[in-house]
Amino acid sequence: MSDRLIVPGLEYYSPAEKIGELLKEELEKNPSFYFFSPDETTSNKFGKVFEASARAWNLETRPHDLPESPDGRIVEMLSENVLFSVMTGHLMNSEQAMMGSYEAFYPIITSQILQQIKFIKQSQKVAWRKPMPAVNLLSTSTCWRQDHNGFTHQSPALISQLLALPSNVVNCIFPVDDMTAEAAFNYMLKTRDVVNLTTFNKNSVPRYVNAGQARAMFEDGGASLYDFASDENPDFVFTAAGDIATREAIEAIRILRSDMPGIRLKFVGINALSYRAIGTANNKLTRERFDALFTNDRPIVANFHGYPATMETILENYASANRLRVHGYYDEGSTTTPFEMLRLNAASRYDLAMDVARALKRTKLVEKYQEVLRENHAHALRYGEDLIK
Repeated sequence: MSDRLIVPGLEYYSPAEKIGELLKEELEKNPSFYFFSPDETTSNKFGKVFEASARAWNLETRPHDLPESPDGRIVEMLSENVLFSVMTGHLMNSEQAMMGSYEAFYPIITSQILQQIKFIKQSQKVAWRKPMPAVNLLSTSTCWRQDHNGFTHQSPALISQLLALPSNVVNCIFPVDDMTAEAAFNYMLKTRDVVNLTTFNKNSVPRYVNAGQARAMFEDGGASLYDFASDENPDFVFTAAGDIATREAIEAIRILRSDMPGIRLKFVGINALSYRAIGTANNKLTRERFDALFTNDRPIVANFHGYPATMETILENYASANRLRVHGYYDEGSTTTPFEMLRLNAASRYDLAMDVARALKRTKLVEKYQEVLRENHAHALRYGEDLIK
């Protein structure tokens, strides 16, 4: 990881490709490490793993096949149920593993994950049982970027299910870029007796932080100030969890500063959520730290990767409901363009900017932003691509 200074948002990288590189390195240095995946290893940008190990296979091979071997440590099978069962058995032998899949397919194994969480809780009460490596789930091909699959492949439902569990052995992690994806990967490998669901994009997204800043995000309660997007004594505080949600919030700040000179805005990034809290299960954001980051009275505009009600429930543990305006995925979708997915769910930069414009009674700006959204919609319908990138 690089600690070099960057211009935030200038360079674009794929978090999934970074994770693929890290999986390759782990397979190379840890002979007991396994990677489990249905049939999407390459399409999810994890293809680097095949440079370190063959696919587990004990039947005839053909010339066009990827590397396959009886002792391969990449296990592919189009059954999340079987893969999860085999992986948890491996983990119970105190050996590391990870599983990757489409976000929309993880809910298939919700019941199995819940049973594993119960096992984790009970095992902590047995003196002779050693802590078990974390159940690490890598979730990509997310609801926001199903360009060719459409509505059938859009569902962040597992996030809400896991965050509702009072067992409190779940971390939902949201790397904002490739640097935070690397920090998240290293964090996942270190944790024990917990389920980590880490959600990120396989497409390229802006890099906002350096390596040191990314590591710090796991030390400060899951929320971090983005200095480059923040003013002191803000009129409004923006926040987001999720790579695309973060990009839209930061773009909303840029738009508002251009259209409302003098407005003071602040951005706080959220990289992890757990039961009833920002942060991980063992490092939750305190109310005092929340007030220092978000102020104790300014309006908060939040953008969330998943269902808005999930984020609202957590934020209302820190701030009064009348301060909050939460955006996210409203289960609206189609086989459409990336920005149109944001427009359909009112999670775009212009939807966020409209919250501020409405609060300040800037009717002309609201109309301007609505017109921009209408223009993009018309262009996307006609040409199959967005005006807004």
